[in-house]
Amino acid sequence: MHTLCARGTMKPEITAAVGFLTRFLRVKGHVNDRQVQTFTQSLQDILSEQYKHHWFPDRPCKGSGYRCIRINHKMDPLVGQAGQRIGLTIQQLYLLLPSELTLWVDPFEVSYRIGEDGSICVLYESKPGPVGMSMGPAAHGGYGSSSSGSGGASMNPMMDSHISCKEELMGLARTSPSKAYNMMTVSG
Repeated sequence: MHTLCARGTMKPEITAAVGFLTRFLRVKGHVNDRQVQTFTQSLQDILSEQYKHHWFPDRPCKGSGYRCIRINHKMDPLVGQAGQRIGLTIQQLYLLLPSELTLWVDPFEVSYRIGEDGSICVLYESKPGPVGMSMGPAAHGGYGSSSSGSGGASMNPMMDSHISCKEELMGLARTSPSKAYNMMTVSG
């Protein structure tokens, strides 16, 4: 079963991730509307192609590292490719995008962290449905939301013990449903 229609679509997750990155170009950059539209479409196409054999709604953590968009001392090559299509250099992208960004694009959840010690914020979250059916968003945290509430009781027993990929990778795995993380860093 390797067709997207049999596995579910990744369009809402990719749209959320690309919209988040595009917002930085609009706010910080001297990028015109046409360039923003081209960047958006290019990055959506690039991610769709890149993820098509690495999208597992039945096992959302499988392939999570492959789908992670990372900007730190190196520009994520997929973001760099979309930027170059609108004439932006890697150096220009570094000026427009956060210097430390991790963006997780997983089935049913898109979340991000700015900075190595930053809070994890949820951009998009939905509940898994029957194979091949999209249930739509259960909760949409929006840009900057650090809420990752369950959006109500789940009828799916797998969702009740759901451990997000980023929690598993960060060693925060637990058996209870995902809860909001409010972390504060105090320096003095």
